[in-house]
Amino acid sequence: MKRRRFLQFSLAAAALAMEARATDADRPRKGFKISSGTDRHAEELLIMGGRFDCKVSGKDTNGDLCIYDTIRETKGGPALHRHHYQDEWFYVIRGEFIVKVGDDTLELHPGDSAFGPRRIPHAFAKVSEGDGQLLILFQPAGSMEEFFHQMSKHGSGIPGKQEVVLKKLWEQHGMEVLGPPLQI
Repeated sequence: MKRRRFLQFSLAAAALAMEARATDADRPRKGFKISSGTDRHAEELLIMGGRFDCKVSGKDTNGDLCIYDTIRETKGGPALHRHHYQDEWFYVIRGEFIVKVGDDTLELHPGDSAFGPRRIPHAFAKVSEGDGQLLILFQPAGSMEEFFHQMSKHGSGIPGKQEVVLKKLWEQHGMEVLGPPLQI
């Protein structure tokens, strides 16, 4: 390696290490517990036919991720969409769901999970009777928490024609609505 390249590489590596240390300094130094049925911030977000409880906030992780526990009462789910900046992971605790990721439609039962990479169209829907419970993780957190707060202002049900009515809200939070919700 030429001396000039070696020096450039060394400076870049040192800068990245300094940035990682600064990021770690901003992270919490203590763990925390969020009890079952409660939200990290003691809020109640009733959205899209269910309750969304934030379990790990983007504020807890310096924006690295956020996790929601959602109890779904109503069949159905969000419009087909894509996140430009977040990966999304789904884990079923109870009930049955379908998740569409790209061209694949996946049937999920308790204990199953599915991964939706950023920029790939996806949607999910609860398809079983009774309550369903789903953990949803966003990485990085982006503005997903603010998005859910804004969504809660539209009521607790699944809005009709959400792919039209909520399109601008989704765009403001780095997502793009691509079509209607999954048909169940």
